[in-house]
Amino acid sequence: MAVAAAATIAATATVQPAAAQRGIPLVRDAETEALLRDYAAPIFDAAGIARSQVDIILINKKDFNAFVADARRIFINIGVILEAETPGEVIGVLAHETGHIKGNHLVRLRQALANAQIMAAVGVLLGAGAAAAGSAGGGAGALTAGTGLAQRSLLAYRRGEETNADRAALTFLEKTGQSAKGMLKTFSRFADQNLFSAQYTDPYSISHPMPRERLVALETKARQSPYFDRPAPPALQARHDMVRAKLLAFTSHPNVVARAYPRSDRSLPAEYARAVATMRSSGRREAVDAIDALIRRQPNNPYFHELKGQALLESGSPRSAIAPFRQAVALKPREGQFQIWLGFALVASNQPELLPEAERVLKLGLQMDPNSHIGYAQLAIAQGRQGKTAEADLSTARGLMARGDFRAAKRYAARAQEKLKRGTPAWLQADDIVSYRPPDVPGQR
Repeated sequence: MAVAAAATIAATATVQPAAAQRGIPLVRDAETEALLRDYAAPIFDAAGIARSQVDIILINKKDFNAFVADARRIFINIGVILEAETPGEVIGVLAHETGHIKGNHLVRLRQALANAQIMAAVGVLLGAGAAAAGSAGGGAGALTAGTGLAQRSLLAYRRGEETNADRAALTFLEKTGQSAKGMLKTFSRFADQNLFSAQYTDPYSISHPMPRERLVALETKARQSPYFDRPAPPALQARHDMVRAKLLAFTSHPNVVARAYPRSDRSLPAEYARAVATMRSSGRREAVDAIDALIRRQPNNPYFHELKGQALLESGSPRSAIAPFRQAVALKPREGQFQIWLGFALVASNQPELLPEAERVLKLGLQMDPNSHIGYAQLAIAQGRQGKTAEADLSTARGLMARGDFRAAKRYAARAQEKLKRGTPAWLQADDIVSYRPPDVPGQR
């Protein structure tokens, strides 16, 4: 029982990259990812963590949740952004999760889990000994005591680490001159949700401190900061509002978007949301007209040009999509997803003379964004159409690795090796895939 409880608690902290990609609905969006990186950058600096060390990965779930999988990944649900009215609410969540990384909590959690398993095993041995002596009741009592003690020990550990992460988050916010008001709002929301059930909950049987207790402790400390009443910069708030509108429109029924952003709302976020909703529910002409209206308002916004290219590509007009993707790349050349979009459109245009450029921009995009399995798939097509079958097999293998399909990746890598010159960089890349042994994740083979 204690081992099962411990495994349940630890599960969210031990997600493997490949398992995450197979079992968690991930979201890729250049604009949202750029915003989250900008939110996290000063927090990472304050924590002494290299900005390039940690990836922030979006999950397509609308409930409010975030967690660290290891020292290199923070997973955050889109629901965190959708529910957060201000940047500070998201920054507070990122600061808290950074506290877990800085505190090395995951390594210590594994040790706490091991200790809980040992305590549970002692309880089993005591129970077996009592039963062997003829005391059935004593045996059951020893089993219950051992497992209960193990569970409470692990949960007490988790409560302490959550509190430590809260304190670290406040420190990071103080160092960066940011308010903890948004963080308090987040915890207040959770405390209100638990107001009527908290009196019936055993405080020792939950993996986090009681939300109201955490809120009181946080508020006392946070209000001492000279930055408590400092709002987010207007430009950052504007970006936040745009990303919220975009995510809502991409993940909700058009009727939901219409209620959230009625026609009477002429703000840019409202126009953005309605343009995305139109793209998803109406014809190409209506979608392009709506996006062109956005571009007229902000001609140098690369994400508007990206959206126009996406609308054209997904409506079956890849040749027309090339120009807006080129413009997006021109406005933000270091965005790997833009390069991959452009390469996708070049490949889909079915113009042989564009294949060398498609291969070049896809390789460039994958250097910036090496986890894009779509990028590798399009690169394989571009290479295959040029007769580069070995390179195409290797690109396919790398894309399958990014998706977590190791078995198929090994098959394509082995096929590529047969055609590549032994010892070349491409051959060695294929050999690395063939030789790869995935981490042992319970329940997976």
